[in-house]
Amino acid sequence: QVQLVESGGGLVQAGGSLRPSCAASGRTFSTYPMGWFRQAPGKERELVAAISWNGGRTYYTDSVKGRFTISRDNAKITVYLQMNSLKPEDTAVYYCAAQRRSYSPNYASGAAYDYWGQGTQVTVSS
Repeated sequence: QVQLVESGGGLVQAGGSLRPSCAASGRTFSTYPMGWFRQAPGKERELVAAISWNGGRTYYTDSVKGRFTISRDNAKITVYLQMNSLKPEDTAVYYCAAQRRSYSPNYASGAAYDYWGQGTQVTVSS
């Protein structure tokens, strides 16, 4: 079982930056692909960024490429999402997620995620 706790959301002006983090528990955290999803009011949850189990590969949805960076520190059992040049359309609840299958190659598949955090609100004002 994996438990995920997000922190680091907040309110920021357009053009600003935030760096949410996700603390995970579980002995095999280092073997799970991890991802960040977001859900805005009235919209479906979408996969924003993902990272392979060893950190060697990453995925970003088109709207955040060049602005967001996902990283993981397996020693600290933490995943980060560095968000720069934030836009009002980035406003959403951001969720950290992990896959159940160790060493899964499907880090970029939104449907492959099994464990979820409680979410952290990110609000970008214009």
